[in-house]
Amino acid sequence: MVEKAYKFRFYPTPEQENLLRRTLGCVRLVYNKALAARTQAWYEHQGRISYKQTSAMLTNWKKQEDLDFLTEVSSVPLQQGLRHLQTAFPSECCANTNFFSGRTKYPNFKKKRNGGSAEFTKSAFKWKDGQVYLAKCAKPLPIRWSRQLPQNCVPSTITVKLDPSGRWSVSLRVNDTRDLKLKPVNKQIGIDLGITSLITNSDGEKVANPKNLQKLHKKLRLAQKSLDRKTKGTNNYQKARLKVAKIHAKIKDSRGDYTHKLTTQLIRENQTIVVEHLAVKNMVKNHNPPPSPPGRGARGVGSDANWGELVRQLEYKAEWYGRELIKIDRYFPSSKRCSNCGYVVEKLPLNIREWDCPECGSHHDRDINASINILRMGTRVGDRRKGTPTKQAAGLAVSVCGATVRPSESKSRKAGAKKQKVSNSDARESRAVS
Repeated sequence: MVEKAYKFRFYPTPEQENLLRRTLGCVRLVYNKALAARTQAWYEHQGRISYKQTSAMLTNWKKQEDLDFLTEVSSVPLQQGLRHLQTAFPSECCANTNFFSGRTKYPNFKKKRNGGSAEFTKSAFKWKDGQVYLAKCAKPLPIRWSRQLPQNCVPSTITVKLDPSGRWSVSLRVNDTRDLKLKPVNKQIGIDLGITSLITNSDGEKVANPKNLQKLHKKLRLAQKSLDRKTKGTNNYQKARLKVAKIHAKIKDSRGDYTHKLTTQLIRENQTIVVEHLAVKNMVKNHNPPPSPPGRGARGVGSDANWGELVRQLEYKAEWYGRELIKIDRYFPSSKRCSNCGYVVEKLPLNIREWDCPECGSHHDRDINASINILRMGTRVGDRRKGTPTKQAAGLAVSVCGATVRPSESKSRKAGAKKQKVSNSDARESRAVS
């Protein structure tokens, strides 16, 4: 059984839009008030407020005369908003959540200009004859059904969202009981992610980067300059803000569509896919890498190339369809290692796209050579996981023991591990070649 979410556009009637906008506003208000209460309690006496306490606060807020409008909308989205805050900012009895685990930053206050969302559980909606009836709505949502839900699947949760460009969408979460596993194929590839070529595989094929942001960057820049000249709060400001939001939405949609099609094709054609475990969040922070060509900074990696989302989609689609995705350590020198003899060059700047091995004289395309090395390393790691005897290789300890590839530049992830020596690290890596 696989949990999936199906997203659709819908076009509410004026009455439905009025109710939904009031619901989103109430969810935003309750979330912000609860977050302010948590923050104030921490700064005043280092106290933590739990979900149970914020739920009691919500009951009291509904009794206040200036907040009695909270009773005019469904109570379920308000409670769900508090649960989402609990996930982002836990109480002292629940420390294993996003903020205290280091996965996210401190929660921010929700803003009206960002649209908003409201989550409805089973008690707040009705699924009848293939239509969705939300609480306090007499008519079903006019959803544009671009595809059908799997048979015998009933939504467990419904999320209504308004994006900054003014588009309404609804997401239906279902438990898909179908067997989605594909027929096994005898093919495996290594993938090297890049900017000019989005991916380069070990077969020597390159997939061009559509560069969706770059295509509309000039139009977006002019729209943002126009928005900056407007006075906040005026009608002209709202028109200019909407224009900028629509351009961003177009970039996001085209990027997401391309990434989904590419990852689905890779999953269908290959049984095993090997990629590098890149620290995309850290790379996005680097806005001007010195040796890099233009467009290889934060905008190229994080926004336009969409590396993080591409790997994420490969990961969950591989699980859905019975494929294998292997991630090798980010410190593995895939570009600097000769795929023919295993020699590792000392330096290889990003502006050098082709190079000759000084040991065996082989001519390499930087990206193709890296993808071949990535595949070989991933094959060793996969065989080791299955219990197949393999030769020792640099980086094998990453997936097996948790240590990093380069002893000279890193420490073992195990607590109390001793520092490894710097000397002869490159020589050891060169000898660990199949």
